[in-house]
Amino acid sequence: MATATAARRTFAVDAGEVTGAIGDSITVLPLVVALGLLTPASIPHLLGGFAVFQVVWGVYYGLPLSVEPMKALAGLAIAGAISYGDLIAAGLLAGAVLLLAGRAGALERIATLIGNPVIRGVQFAVACLLVVAAADLVVAAPTVAAAGVAIAAVVALVSQRAVALVVLAVGVLWTAVVSGVPMPALPALEPFPSGVPTLSVGVAEGLAAQLAMTVGNAAVATSLLLSDLYDADVSPDTLAESMGAMNLVAVPLGALPMCHGSGGLAGKHAFGARSASANLVAGCLYGGLALIAGLLVAFPLALLGVLLVVVAASLARVALTSTDRPLFVVAVGVLAVVTNVGIAFVVGAVWWHVRG
Repeated sequence: MATATAARRTFAVDAGEVTGAIGDSITVLPLVVALGLLTPASIPHLLGGFAVFQVVWGVYYGLPLSVEPMKALAGLAIAGAISYGDLIAAGLLAGAVLLLAGRAGALERIATLIGNPVIRGVQFAVACLLVVAAADLVVAAPTVAAAGVAIAAVVALVSQRAVALVVLAVGVLWTAVVSGVPMPALPALEPFPSGVPTLSVGVAEGLAAQLAMTVGNAAVATSLLLSDLYDADVSPDTLAESMGAMNLVAVPLGALPMCHGSGGLAGKHAFGARSASANLVAGCLYGGLALIAGLLVAFPLALLGVLLVVVAASLARVALTSTDRPLFVVAVGVLAVVTNVGIAFVVGAVWWHVRG
């Protein structure tokens, strides 16, 4: 893999690197908590994966490159549309496909075949599924959920970007008061600590949905954003190779399938990150949380429902504002809820090629 130019391999000591690291965690932490509470996934292992690879890619590229969850796979698992075993299998297959496609220099050609409205439609579909999953959690404790909505509304008046983190922080603080802070503990280093890969129709569904989002959002869009924000030349194929290698190594050790998201990179920049130091800070943040991850096990589920709605709203907003075909995007999302994301992706892709 080719790295960024030597001039870009910088590390700085600045408050913006700390706030930038926090900006990248806006979508990471809510999805990690949701997966840990709603699936067999181990929160310490999920956080450990992000800790390690924030540092790895920060050092390797010398840039504040984001490391995010593969949101389509995470969203499908949280919504119960695929099993955790399917998530593992799809993550490994996605890693292999991305590594091979990157080596072959095929990413930009694939992106032109899928079409941006189809990618955004899958993104909107995942947002819809997260809202459906959140509804079941909110109904169980409406008073707690109402308090969460009130907090989110107040924070949104000041900063929409900070809503998810503040709601998450309130839930963690509440859990610490009620349950206490656990003793720090290292996650066990063993293969497939939370389950083994399974093969079902859900694997193909999740893989198709995720690759559509990864090619457009995590490879092509991130490459363009690195050039725009940091004047760095990192090709989509290089990013695909690093994502592929990352998942083939990390997923068997209990980490979540991960990618380089343009949203996380934009978040880092917006919060002040200008160098790879932000990745080192983020690595320490996730590593520290992994040691006391038992604190998150008692997180209020109704508040988690509110958190998922906040994340879904962010995904939906990006999907609808990043395309000139919003009705097409909504149609793909609705079809995914009625059927499944795999069918919605195939129908959307075919329709796009036929009608354009």
